[in-house]
Amino acid sequence: MKNRMLVVLTILALIVLSSINVMAQDETIVDIAAGNEDFSTLVSLVEAAGLVDTLSGEGPFTVFAPTNEAFAELPTVLVDYLVANPDALTEVLTYHVVGGSVMSGDLAEGEVETVAGSAITVTLPEAGPRIDNASVVAADLEASNGVIHVIDTVLLPPAELPAVDPLSVTENVVVAGSSTVFPVTERMADLFNQDGFAGTITVDSIGSGGGFERFCVNAETDISNASRPIKSEEVEACLSNGLQPAEFFIGIDALAITVSAENDFVDGLTLEQLAQVFSDEATTWDQINPDWPAEEIRLFSPGSDSGTYDYFVEMIFEEDETPIQNAPGIQFSEDDNVLVVGVEGSPFAIGYFGYAYFQENQEVLRPVPIEGVIPSEETGITGEYPLSRPLFIYSAPSIMQEKPQVPAFISYYLQNVNAQLGSESDQIGYIPTGEYVGRLNAWTFLAAMGGTMGDM
Repeated sequence: MKNRMLVVLTILALIVLSSINVMAQDETIVDIAAGNEDFSTLVSLVEAAGLVDTLSGEGPFTVFAPTNEAFAELPTVLVDYLVANPDALTEVLTYHVVGGSVMSGDLAEGEVETVAGSAITVTLPEAGPRIDNASVVAADLEASNGVIHVIDTVLLPPAELPAVDPLSVTENVVVAGSSTVFPVTERMADLFNQDGFAGTITVDSIGSGGGFERFCVNAETDISNASRPIKSEEVEACLSNGLQPAEFFIGIDALAITVSAENDFVDGLTLEQLAQVFSDEATTWDQINPDWPAEEIRLFSPGSDSGTYDYFVEMIFEEDETPIQNAPGIQFSEDDNVLVVGVEGSPFAIGYFGYAYFQENQEVLRPVPIEGVIPSEETGITGEYPLSRPLFIYSAPSIMQEKPQVPAFISYYLQNVNAQLGSESDQIGYIPTGEYVGRLNAWTFLAAMGGTMGDM
C-alpha cells in the first residue's frame, strides 16, 4: 500500500511538472492553478473565499498547493463548512501562503509565519521537504508573482477543542461498533463517568459494519466506533436518515498476526504467504515452508461485520473475500476474545486482531513479523509495519447539535484519548495520534457544531 502511494505521488508530480513547465512565467499563481485540473478544488475554494485578486497581485507569494486528491481526504462535513463560512475558509487557505518567493532549495527547517498569522513547520527529511504533515510532491513551479509547491495534504492551522466539565453534562449517550475500538471508547466512557458525568454511556461491541447499520440505517446510536473508514453505501444510508457522518481519528492500530506462544516455527510471513495461509491455497504449514511441520493450519478471523475483517480482506486479497471465505475450517467471530482463546489453544493456530488484544495476551501469544517487521508503536506510526491502520469514531452534526451530551463526550474523548493509548501497563495497546490529527479533529468538531466552540 505504501509503495502504491509513492508511485501515485510520483506520477502526480510528473504530470503537474510536465503541464506547468510549458507555461509562460508571466502567468500569476492563480492563472497557473486555474490552468491545471489537479488544482480545480483549490481554485474553486480560492474563488469562494474571495482571494483571487489577492493571489493575482504583485506578491511575491509562496503557495503550498494541495491537489484535488488532498482535499478529497478531508471529511465532507468540514469541506461543506468551509465553503459556507468564508472567514474560516480564508483562515485555512491563507495558512498555505507565505510572503516572498521561496524556492525549495531555500527552504530551511523551522517555523515560517504564514499570511494567516500562524506558523507552519518546515522539516527536511531525505525523502523531500515536509510542510507540517504534508509532503512536497512537486516543487518550484514559478509564476510571475511567486512560486507554487504542490503538497499531498491540506494544511490546517492550530485549533482547540472546547473545554468540558463532565459534572455539568447530563442525559445518555449510545455507542456501538468496532470490537477493535471498543476498549478505547469503554475506557473513555469510564473516565468521563469518574470525572462526574451523571448520565449513562452504553458501548456495544458488534463490529464496524454492525455499528454503521445501527447508526446510519436504524438511526438509534449517537456514536459509531469503526476500525475502517465509512463506506459510500453507509454514507448514503446515513444521508437518507438526515445524518451527515462526521469522522474523528482516534488512534492507530498495528493489526497483529499472532500464533500461540507454544509455536516455535513460524518466524515470519510475507503478505503473499499470509494470503496463502488464509485461503485454500495451503492447508498444512509445510505447504507454506517445507521446514515447518506437516500439521493442519487452524485459522481464526474476525467475522464479516468487523472492520478488522474488511481491512484484512482489502490489504491481503484486494477486497475479494472469496479466498478467506473458502479457507478450510476457518473460524469466524465478532468477539476478539474468542479469537484470542482459539489461537492460544493450539501451536498450529494463527489469527489476527487489533494490537491491543495482543498486548493484553502477550504471555500466551506471539506476534508474527510481516515482511520482516514486528508490529509495534514505532513501526505502526511510521507506517513501516505493512498492516497499520487508523481507528475512528463517527457522529453527525444533527446529533451533536441536538444532544449536548454527545459533543461534550466527543470533545472529552479527543482531548484525553492519547494519554490512554500506548504500550505502558495501564494503557490500551494502540498508537496515539499526533498534533496534526488533533487539528483535523478540532476543525471537524467545529464544522459539526456549526462553528460553535464554547466551553461545555
